[in-house]
Amino acid sequence: QVQLVESGGGLAQAGGSLRLSCAAPGKEFSILAVGWFRQGPGKERDVVANMTSGGHVKYAEYVKGRFTIGRDNAKKTMYLQMDNLEPDDTAVYYCNLGGPELGYWGQGIQVTVSS
Repeated sequence: QVQLVESGGGLAQAGGSLRLSCAAPGKEFSILAVGWFRQGPGKERDVVANMTSGGHVKYAEYVKGRFTIGRDNAKKTMYLQMDNLEPDDTAVYYCNLGGPELGYWGQGIQVTVSS
């Protein structure tokens, strides 16, 4: 069983930045894809960004150019750098290790962006 622990959420103003981290202890980290998802008020959970074990990255259109996903295999940690935040980015953010169907999830962390 792998437990993912998120940190770094909170409140930001529009145009500001936040950095989310997700620690994923466990020997499988380096060989699995990592990803970030979010669920806004009254919305379904959607993918934000993901990165394969080989470093290939894909972003949702609405965060391209503003968010950056990263991973540190030595620290078994994934990151989401969020810049130029918008009020529509307000959501609970979830990290994922190993894919949304069979992988592991973080507990979720609130990000609130004020206008």
